[in-house]
Amino acid sequence: MKILIAPDSFKHSLTGAEVAEAIKSGIHSILKEATIHTLPLADGGEGTVAALVASTGGKKRRIAVHDPLMRKIEAEYGIINDDTAVIEMAAASGLELISNEERNPLVTTTFGTGELIKDALDNGFKKIIIGVGGSATNDAGAGMAQALGARLLNDKGEDIDKGGGHLDKLKRIDLSHLNPALSDTSIHVAVDVKNPLTGEQGATKVYAPQKGADPTMVDMLERNLAHFADVIWQSTGNNVKDIPGGGAAGGLAAGLAGVLGANIENGFNLISKIIGLERYMKDADLVITGEGMIDSQTAFGKTPHGVAMLAKKYKIPVVGFAGTLGEGYNQLLSSVFDNLYPITEKPVKLDEALHAAEHLLFQASARMMRSLLLGNKIDALKPKI
Repeated sequence: MKILIAPDSFKHSLTGAEVAEAIKSGIHSILKEATIHTLPLADGGEGTVAALVASTGGKKRRIAVHDPLMRKIEAEYGIINDDTAVIEMAAASGLELISNEERNPLVTTTFGTGELIKDALDNGFKKIIIGVGGSATNDAGAGMAQALGARLLNDKGEDIDKGGGHLDKLKRIDLSHLNPALSDTSIHVAVDVKNPLTGEQGATKVYAPQKGADPTMVDMLERNLAHFADVIWQSTGNNVKDIPGGGAAGGLAAGLAGVLGANIENGFNLISKIIGLERYMKDADLVITGEGMIDSQTAFGKTPHGVAMLAKKYKIPVVGFAGTLGEGYNQLLSSVFDNLYPITEKPVKLDEALHAAEHLLFQASARMMRSLLLGNKIDALKPKI
């Protein structure tokens, strides 16, 4: 039996590579002769760098940057195929870099993400892939632009302060000192959502409360992002308000498109092509995928759904593992997946499940393989007609 294991990471617990190895070990504990290929994936969220580096034999570079509150930290980005840099905005501007008490999207900034991009440009990379999940920010990439040489000026010609709460002071954008290496560099923004920059489904109203915004702050940030989009249009001619996916990472995706001319792309499609998922899938008898949560939102650009749909194209059975099966998973079970397996064995606290995820995946994949072998035995006992 040839099995392809192509999962995303389990957030706060295991990388995609660790998930794949745990499932592989569980299968081999039951069926040693199975031929298994592991291919960790991502869709633009956290784990993108790890997945691409692991799957392509790339490497990582570590540099000093600023976190969302402009404190000095160190952050990594990936290097693949010698000419491509892979950046996760969460490495410099992510929510996990600040405490719950520090969450305030009026002041958090994407400046550190801009510093990662600048380092990639300074080192001659002509292609940059930016995964934009897990942000602590709601500044639509204003800080990122500032780190790359753009000047965001008020009506007195002075630089505005960093953070989404100051964008209402913006009068114009001066791009005359923007990093010149951008002119011959292609930038690809990997997103796993379709939210626009503004509106009821936009960056602020959907995601800012998770980043510490109260209702008053949400209203302010919504106005500020709409104003920033207007100034981008006046300065560059780029209309970023309604771009699908532009609302990713507090509007960073829209800012990358509007100021740097980046392409916003479905993260799964972009990453799976680089890794060569389809090539590996063609020879598989069974495909296994998964991530921490599988629910109704999985169908909107998430890795397990992309893997499952590709498996269906080749009429290959596909199953998914998840830490939790959330609301709406039955719709996927009836239309996309052949089966879905929650990995927990009993009611358990979240922190305990996260800590035990590797063992739970091992056990769940072993149970799955026993079920498959039992099905084969039952088929063998059926009378031939």
